[in-house]
Amino acid sequence: MNAILLGWLGSTEIIVIVLVVLLLFGGRKIPELMRGIGKGIKEFRSGMNEKDDPRAGEKNP
Repeated sequence: MNAILLGWLGSTEIIVIVLVVLLLFGGRKIPELMRGIGKGIKEFRSGMNEKDDPRAGEKNP
């Protein structure tokens, strides 16, 4: 999917996007933003694993 998404983006476009993100969010907010995205992805993956394994939500007495 990355090849499809980045197939039409050149290096100049990527640099412009990074600069715009820096201007909008500032240097201090970007690590917080990336941390939040990482936590969201981790929770999504764990939710998908629980969906696949019906016993994942059960507790053993």
